[in-house]
Amino acid sequence: MLIQELIRAKRDGRALDAGQMTELVSAIVAGTASDEQLGAFAMAVYWRGMNHAETTALTVAMRDSGAVLNWPDDLQGPLLDKHSTGGVGDATSLLVGPWIAACGGYVPMISGRGLGHTGGTLDKLAAIPGYNPFPDPGLFRRTVRDVGVAIIGQTDDLAPADRRLYAIRDVTATVDCLPLIVASILSKKLAEGLDGLVLDVKTGSGAVMPETGRAAELAEMLVRVAGEAGTPASALLTDMGQPLSGSAGNALEVLEVLDLMTGQRSGGRLFDLARVLASRMLLLGNLANNEQNALALLDRAWQRGEAAERFARMIGALGGPREILSSYPERLPRAPVIRPVTAQKAGRIQSLDMRAVGLIVVGLGGGRRRAADRIDPAVGLSDLASPGQTVDQQRPLAIVHARSDADAEAAVQAVRAAVTIAEEAPAARPLMSRAIAPSRSKA
Repeated sequence: MLIQELIRAKRDGRALDAGQMTELVSAIVAGTASDEQLGAFAMAVYWRGMNHAETTALTVAMRDSGAVLNWPDDLQGPLLDKHSTGGVGDATSLLVGPWIAACGGYVPMISGRGLGHTGGTLDKLAAIPGYNPFPDPGLFRRTVRDVGVAIIGQTDDLAPADRRLYAIRDVTATVDCLPLIVASILSKKLAEGLDGLVLDVKTGSGAVMPETGRAAELAEMLVRVAGEAGTPASALLTDMGQPLSGSAGNALEVLEVLDLMTGQRSGGRLFDLARVLASRMLLLGNLANNEQNALALLDRAWQRGEAAERFARMIGALGGPREILSSYPERLPRAPVIRPVTAQKAGRIQSLDMRAVGLIVVGLGGGRRRAADRIDPAVGLSDLASPGQTVDQQRPLAIVHARSDADAEAAVQAVRAAVTIAEEAPAARPLMSRAIAPSRSKA
């Protein structure tokens, strides 16, 4: 069938079958579908939508447009992963991956760079000197087999159709189309050859999709389509309307993670969310019988230092310092200008615009305005105050880490503008608002 006929069918509201989706995806990869045609297709889907069968067919076709990882039968545990829809100060992957490995799972985590105001797992790991996020396939597989976890970037042969279609969506105002979001996320994750996937769908001001209703719809679609495509999945709706951690910025977030692993810090929203996500992964992988059992396994591994040990082994295997647990304060880059942000009046923080916080980090050089931009791993914000906390001259709103005095001053003003201070504390925001039960795999 001609590509324009597929576009016509979608434009007129007709559903495409699996064969037509496969034909379209083949044309995307082969280059026989032009950018103009793909833009027209994306816009047709944006306005007409897709049913679940269509979304599943597109997801599977995009997954199969490149390599799909196969793993040896002698692995002594399930292959598991998690995916977040994007937030600010979200370093849960750095905790969850090693934690699952310490409990008997294998985590071949293929992650991405920051997008817009949100941070990316790869950018955080790139702050560790020597770490190679793009190892050759043999080293990636050996690290997963021997350590239990490897966090790397998307390779050229993984879901190439998504790479091209996403670039088209980015310039045609069709990024926020639910069926295309689902196909984009899942085509890459399902190509990892997983036994289970947990999805962390963010809501609130710092999320890519801040509206709770739309985020819930996305979570339900992700879980259902993943199951229909052959991979059991579950999802959590989690809050990104206030800081998840005390830091936003790549090296600063890694520092906070390592402080947690080495006992310099304890608890907090970042730790709590990572623990819940990891427990859901253990349940999906049949490594625990119930949530209580899963949490007990995780707590034992954490208290014994086994999650930290797996993290250090992964860093060493992929080119970073093997002694990272003892040397990270000296190894991680530091910004030359450090300045506290004092509140202009004393009181309690009523709200904090987390999207603005993410954009402050981008403005400091810790994120990208354009795809080709280089990231400064040292800059960002630390000691972020959260809603409900009292701030005054002794307790600043945050601490700015900048490359220059001018950058620091701009960030100070931007942080103050992002914060609302009142006399009364706001109502508490739950970390998790909803869970979507595991899907049933049909493949």
